Amino acid sequence: MTIAIIGATGKLGALTIDALLRRDVPAGDILALGRNTDRLTELADRGLRAATVDLDDTAGTAKTLAGVDTLLLVSFGPGDRVAQHGRAIDAARRAGVPHLVYTSGLKAPTTILELAADHKATEELITASGIPATFLRNGWYTENHQQDFTGARERGVIANSIGDGRMATAPRKDFAEAAAVVLSTPGHENKAYELSGDTAWSFDELAATAAQVLDTPVHYQALTSEQEREQLLGAGLDEGTAAFMVTLNANMRDGAMAPTPGDLSRLIGHPTEPLATTLRTWV
Repeated sequence: MTIAIIGATGKLGALTIDALLRRDVPAGDILALGRNTDRLTELADRGLRAATVDLDDTAGTAKTLAGVDTLLLVSFGPGDRVAQHGRAIDAARRAGVPHLVYTSGLKAPTTILELAADHKATEELITASGIPATFLRNGWYTENHQQDFTGARERGVIANSIGDGRMATAPRKDFAEAAAVVLSTPGHENKAYELSGDTAWSFDELAATAAQVLDTPVHYQALTSEQEREQLLGAGLDEGTAAFMVTLNANMRDGAMAPTPGDLSRLIGHPTEPLATTLRTWV
């Protein structure tokens, strides 16, 4: 059985490989695909099969995917990613890949999160391709708040416009473990998993947890959207990026990352890592 991973050299891809190896998947059964040649060399040194991939070359990518049983497509960063995803999907279809796993966004078809529109579009492309698929609808990574924790340590303040919005986060390694389970066990075709942390926390709770971990006072400052925009511009962000961040936080204020359906802990067979546990690894 060959498991291929497009995006193997990124953070989630690397953690997924580690999780597969812990699950006793032979290194030689994993085909690591990406663009970072140094990382691919490191993976090859660990016994994995590794190759660079150029998604602009659909025929070449299809050739690389020949004989693959399951393909994990780790979503690209914002930008032209729907087109990139589409080329990867087309290559998988041409290669006859029988199972495609895609890291989508939490409740992608219905969420208010504007960032998830690309995930919804990609899911539609996968469905239209006819390839049996699994959608791993990943929620928010706790690591996305490491900068907040740094601010708490340096200034004693966490500030944004999310207000009372709650965040059901889990560390990236929990999502990677879920991907490894789906890639290495049968019966996941034509399913979608809504993946998030077991507990949704508020920023007041994040501040309190940071204070406990750091043993120093930390408080949360709720900003208006306009105050946050001015703060971001003052920090050197351009207008477009500042507007994107303000909109993202408004979506989170309205509950886009609050759902706790429990799919993640059920898939990995244990509770997701608590917020305090993750924060302690950052000290």
